[in-house]
Amino acid sequence: MAEKLIIFDTTLRDGEQSPGASMTREEKLRIARQLERLKVDVIEAGFAASSQGDFEAVKAIADAIKDSTVCSLSRANDRDISRAAEALAGANSSRIHTFIATSPLHMEKKLRMTPDQVFEQAVQSVRFARNLVGDIEFSPEDGYRSEVDFLCRILEAVIKEGATTINVPDTVGYAIPELYGEFIKTLRTKIPNSDKAIWSVHCHNDLGMAVANSLAGIKIGGARQIECTINGLGERAGNCALEEVVMAIKTRSDYFGLTLGIDTQQILAASRMVSQTTGFVVQPNKAVVGANAFAHASGIHQDGVLKARDTYEIMRAQDVGWSANKIVLGKLSGRNAFKQRLQDLGVELDSEAEINNAFAKFKELADRKSEIFDEDILALVSEESLSNDKDTFNFVSLSQRSETGERPHASIVINVNGTEVHSDSDGNGPVDASLKAIEKHVKSGAEMVLYSVNAISGSTESQGEVTVRLQNNGRIVNGVGSDPDIIVASAKAYLSALNKLRSQSDRVLAQG
Repeated sequence: MAEKLIIFDTTLRDGEQSPGASMTREEKLRIARQLERLKVDVIEAGFAASSQGDFEAVKAIADAIKDSTVCSLSRANDRDISRAAEALAGANSSRIHTFIATSPLHMEKKLRMTPDQVFEQAVQSVRFARNLVGDIEFSPEDGYRSEVDFLCRILEAVIKEGATTINVPDTVGYAIPELYGEFIKTLRTKIPNSDKAIWSVHCHNDLGMAVANSLAGIKIGGARQIECTINGLGERAGNCALEEVVMAIKTRSDYFGLTLGIDTQQILAASRMVSQTTGFVVQPNKAVVGANAFAHASGIHQDGVLKARDTYEIMRAQDVGWSANKIVLGKLSGRNAFKQRLQDLGVELDSEAEINNAFAKFKELADRKSEIFDEDILALVSEESLSNDKDTFNFVSLSQRSETGERPHASIVINVNGTEVHSDSDGNGPVDASLKAIEKHVKSGAEMVLYSVNAISGSTESQGEVTVRLQNNGRIVNGVGSDPDIIVASAKAYLSALNKLRSQSDRVLAQG
């Protein structure tokens, strides 16, 4: 029988480290539930010791998730490991993932520790963790740039102490596929007890080779776990993309000879959820989940696909969650049809109240645009799920005036802690005027570092999805808003970002 490849998703931990991708506990929990529907083997829920907010998010996910192993990252010290174990206490299946840097550069410049000190700390940490949780993963940070003999010494010792998974990260995306695969193979060959642990790969995308390196680690190196994120989200240029490695393994099973537990039809729903939650838009030509991934413009290609799909498509669009029928509902559609479409799209709302609220917004949208696409429904549901009764700022209404030769003016009504507030302002354009009207009252002092507009579906009637990234006192947050009116979507996105800034501020104060 073919061996199983373990999929370890770190969207909620490494993915969240992308500037502006910070998520609330509720947002993390919602994505974790989608990862469970995707049948991810291991969900790295966060870094429990890093903040009270991350601890609470890990704990909530550990308590809620039943079918996937829930993991928390920790540095190689007793405090971090104890905190991780505490957060994971309610999990059906839990894992502690502990790490320490092992490259000469990191040990000398960052840790300011000798190799012997790093060795002792790694061994003691795994020994301590093993007494708290049965499933322990150890990572030598910057492992690919570490000296082979030292790495063999430390990995042999942590396996002896009870590490059940050994992850060899290409922390800075320096690896080349063939060399990385051989590096893993060398370690497994030289370490006498290497067969006592599952070997894992964790590759960053700085040179655009994270997926290729991960696959080489599997095929050449013999690793049986890949660490990845939805949409390749992550620090700097990101991580290995889950959707790409999963479909590579599935599509080329003749070459890799491995099985997967992933429900690939949930991939697109996961991709859109992560994109809409973080505000990181998926590029149209992105493999598997991009809008053009299964589109054909060339006449020769179109002719071939019409005659036989596999002339130009190596995967079926339906296998990753794309719908063959994009226009599904209209203003005459009923609640049951709407609920069924949510199920078809892989969306699960937590209560009947949430379904009713989403349906009410759907009907409101259907009165404004004649054709409702899957993308519209997903954006609408995302906005419903991400809204929070505890938000400080909520959009109420907006009017604006813009004409050639006149300076644009906007008047806005927002709800601030339950009280309606009116504000108005001029601006260089209608969007600028609207956001200045909000800022005139809020006085956040935040700097806008990104403003982007994305059409949810293709036509002038499409909803616009706006992402606003704000920076204030070293904190960076994304806000996302959608509406057929781009100016309204912009105001919603700005208010969403302000709510996240306020939420983070409260959490920092709470930690003291």
